[in-house]
Amino acid sequence: MDKMCIVLGSKSPRRQELIKLLGLPFKIRTKEVEENYPESLDSKDVAPYLAQLKTVPLLADLSENEVLLTSDTVVVLENEVLGKPQNSEEAFSMLRSLSGRMHKVITGVDLSSKDKNFTFATTTKVFFSKLTDEEINYYITEYQPFDKAGSYGIQEWIGMIGVEKIEGCFYNVMGLPVHDVYKALIKEFDFPHCKTNA
Repeated sequence: MDKMCIVLGSKSPRRQELIKLLGLPFKIRTKEVEENYPESLDSKDVAPYLAQLKTVPLLADLSENEVLLTSDTVVVLENEVLGKPQNSEEAFSMLRSLSGRMHKVITGVDLSSKDKNFTFATTTKVFFSKLTDEEINYYITEYQPFDKAGSYGIQEWIGMIGVEKIEGCFYNVMGLPVHDVYKALIKEFDFPHCKTNA
């Protein structure tokens, strides 16, 4: 049998980088999906719901030795889901609302093989210090965070100067809870450890 391989259903360069750093073999396979969810859905369930949504169109192409990984990350502020900003004004408004407060970053992960499915969510609490309007505008101008939930990337300048502390997985805030993914692959799918699969 061919060695097991992850199929990463994501175009995100951050998720690709994190899977690569895990030392696991992977390939990228994506299909466009409308990322819509029912308004009645609880905020904690949105990310896993969207991850499962991304799985559906990719399942038919899975081979026996492949495990499909799809995920979605949302920022939740007092039960309100903050998506990706459409423009600078939205980005400014989101960052202003996060300033001086705690919010949650929830990543839903869906893992599927031809005969098994496993879905979970990981939550990290992020505490922002007070941000000035000048700091927010500088970040938006220099980093253009329009592809990021909540309008920021913790690994960028805003994370260095604005995040006081986090409770939970740092990589989850980047877009993938690699510790939980690694453990789930081994436990649920009998995926070989990275060294034995090299």
